[in-house]
Amino acid sequence: MIVKILGSGCTKCRNLEQRLLEIRSKNNLDFEIEKISRLEDIMDYGVMMTPGLVIDGEIKSVGRVPNEADLLNWLKEG
Repeated sequence: MIVKILGSGCTKCRNLEQRLLEIRSKNNLDFEIEKISRLEDIMDYGVMMTPGLVIDGEIKSVGRVPNEADLLNWLKEG
């Protein structure tokens, strides 16, 4: 599974990455985190607010850091 964080490295983007790393570790999940920071690439997804979260090609969240329960649910679906 590929999880993409769309953002320039803002505080919310870093918080989202940290939360994903913690969830992966605590739940023994297997997924790759890819950071997309080029504005043109982010806009290709139609995301205008960061961070954006894409799991296996599907946009799951825009402009916020989702809570742990939502992230875990999306990751288990994927």
